[in-house]
Amino acid sequence: MGRNAKNHHRAIQANFGDTAVTRFRGERTAFGKPGLEPHWTAGDKDGIGTTSSLSSRIWFTIWSGILTEVYYPTIDRPQMKDFQFLITDGKSFFHEEKRDTYSEIKRLSPHVLGYKVTNSDHEGRYSIVKEIIADPRLPCVIQHVELVGYDRFLANLKIYVLCTPHMERGGWGNNARVVEVAGRQILACEKEGTWMTVAASIPFRRLSCGYVGTSDGWTDLADNFRMDWEFDKALNGHVALTGELALDEAREFSIGLSFGDTLHSSVTTLFQTLGVPFKKHLKQFNLQWNSFCRSIKPLEKASQDQGDLYHASYSLLTAHEDKIYPGAFIASLSIPWGEVRGDSERGGYHLVWTRDMVNTAMGLLAAGNADAPRRALIYLAASQQPDGGFPQNFWINGDPYWQGIQLDEVAFPILLAWKLQKSGLIRDFDVYEMVWRAAGYLVKHGPATQQERWEEASGYSPSTLASNIAALVCAASFMEDKGDTASADFLREYADFLECHIEAWTVTNQGSILPNIKRHYIRINPVSVTDSTPDENPDIKTLGIHNRPAGERWQFPAKDVVDAGFLELVRYGIRKADDQLIQDSIAVIDSSLKIETPFGPCWHRYNHDGYGQGNNGEPFQGSGKGRAWPLLTAERAHYELAAGHDVKPFIRAMEGFASYTGLLPEQVWDEADLPEKHLFLGRPTGSAMPLMWAHAEYIKLLRSVTDGAVFDIIPDVAARYLSEKRRHGFLEIWKPNRQPGSVIAGWTLRVQSPEPFKLIWTDNEWQDTKNSPSLQINLGISYLDIPVALNQEAPIGFTFLWTNSDRWEGRNYEVTVKKA
Repeated sequence: MGRNAKNHHRAIQANFGDTAVTRFRGERTAFGKPGLEPHWTAGDKDGIGTTSSLSSRIWFTIWSGILTEVYYPTIDRPQMKDFQFLITDGKSFFHEEKRDTYSEIKRLSPHVLGYKVTNSDHEGRYSIVKEIIADPRLPCVIQHVELVGYDRFLANLKIYVLCTPHMERGGWGNNARVVEVAGRQILACEKEGTWMTVAASIPFRRLSCGYVGTSDGWTDLADNFRMDWEFDKALNGHVALTGELALDEAREFSIGLSFGDTLHSSVTTLFQTLGVPFKKHLKQFNLQWNSFCRSIKPLEKASQDQGDLYHASYSLLTAHEDKIYPGAFIASLSIPWGEVRGDSERGGYHLVWTRDMVNTAMGLLAAGNADAPRRALIYLAASQQPDGGFPQNFWINGDPYWQGIQLDEVAFPILLAWKLQKSGLIRDFDVYEMVWRAAGYLVKHGPATQQERWEEASGYSPSTLASNIAALVCAASFMEDKGDTASADFLREYADFLECHIEAWTVTNQGSILPNIKRHYIRINPVSVTDSTPDENPDIKTLGIHNRPAGERWQFPAKDVVDAGFLELVRYGIRKADDQLIQDSIAVIDSSLKIETPFGPCWHRYNHDGYGQGNNGEPFQGSGKGRAWPLLTAERAHYELAAGHDVKPFIRAMEGFASYTGLLPEQVWDEADLPEKHLFLGRPTGSAMPLMWAHAEYIKLLRSVTDGAVFDIIPDVAARYLSEKRRHGFLEIWKPNRQPGSVIAGWTLRVQSPEPFKLIWTDNEWQDTKNSPSLQINLGISYLDIPVALNQEAPIGFTFLWTNSDRWEGRNYEVTVKKA
């Protein structure tokens, strides 16, 4: 053994604690190190579970009848890939639970995130019936198992546990051992100081550790239906734990999977859990969830399934909050297409996206929960970047993961703050600083976004602009409440600037998707955020689309790529539902994005989308074909409600897209059934399930129907932009990151900068000049307004004297004047 190996071995021993309490069984080392390349499991989960208690810091997932990724001690740290049973009679057959049995799963009760799973032999000879919950107090998953079938057949069966750790977010570098403690032999695994242990209420007859694909229990049993290997350790690799259960003692038993920061803490938790009868755990588990959910609003009256999906959605939203970082809500306890994702892709969807998180908070608020949205707001305030922005997504400790900037994700926390404040729910937390900094970020970094809500393209996006306009109007009310009317007026005027450019930036006049509709909204006008003088004509742009299969076309005229993001303009009160341009654009997206399923309509994100299952149903691996998104059905329903139409068909569709356990997928299959790939029209693909954004949108839809009005509408926004008579002027803004070449006669040209200046300018070709100091507001912005007369023909020319440094700009700028 080399020096490094010895040191690693000693470190593992040191973490075991008192060797008088726990010790290694032996030193028989498994062969085949390091094992096959690790991957996670499928992203379309059948169940998500945790307790409603803060003390039980553990979350579990279920897929294909078995326990899959388990998260501990925070909701963004998966520690295990899967846990299943292997079944054999020792001579004629060998079954793997997830592949060789027929699985049925159901929730234990409407609000409870515990499950009953029945996995049956296809020949009807035996069934494994499991109730799966988490310990109501401790970080341990409990499976209560009963083996049922013909006694004569069962007498010859042998059942083995097969557990594949993926400690600390990865399959490599795991250290498996057989441990002796308190007179028992149990299975253990460690990585980076985190421990996992496995034991049952009945003993193990044999135990072994091995490397996956070479010396693990599956490989051992598949060979001759017998467990021949009993290795004591498998260190620093992709490992698996195997144990034969002593069924002669009982065919009904409990098995626990526990975690801790030391071996001793994990073992103590495990034995404490197994020392309490399962029925007592189950009673407390159910009581916690039912008590937690008893005060929600009776929105089931607006549902079409007697509230089944509503109850599941509410519990799922609450379950996606971390228990160490209160208020941190992740997008999903899933890893899309995890079966082809390895250690190099650590993120999955168990990360914070502020867009998804605020939607989750709004969904909970719609259901009557004020505490969780308030916690979310406080968490966001604590996670905000110093410049006022938010990362594209981040771990729950605030560390950024992906590095993109999405302006809607900066806007959404303002919208949540406004909603809570107007409802009188913020209490003693002062959110002003967060709102102030976020609003300043939007003004300084907009109007183009580096990424829109689909996280792929930069430019002018209808949905991003809608969120920004709404957020700035909301932020103005916070400024006004602080007595800062100058900043409040400025933010409303900047929102006006965005609003009066929506059509110029995001509407084509040369559309070709429907021959009779030339004018409609597009997905995005692709300008670069690094180009300060872009051509903003959407009719001449080319849009590159990500994730297209190799060899296929990936560039398209931007005018012919559409999505339903423009409906956000109606949601917030910026455009009317009966606006002709909105209605024409709906006809366009319905012709190109809408599909019909057995449950109702659903929509693709945008045409030519490549993020989804491949053409033959294969998992997404960098390219594919975007499938239909159920959350878009709920978004469309909000529009239909605003338009005064019946939304029951959309509610039924959402409920139809859900799994039998009440989980809504990110995407559903949109073509003819592929039974061999388990893909069926209107049913989940291998992407994320459940997706909290979809669940939140569904709850908000039920609330909107109950109220008779869209839950997300901002009355201040609607009052400003939907009145018959426009009460604000038209504004063109020149600033360092966007320098327009022209302004329309009759508008106001605003020159804006992050630092104070004097503007030397002319409106008559420098025949004479004006020297005007900028105005400063508390957002760290200075500006000067130049009214442009209706009869103005000469360009507006100007240069800067930077007053803080007494420095001239050294060049002139010119903005031509266009006739109205």
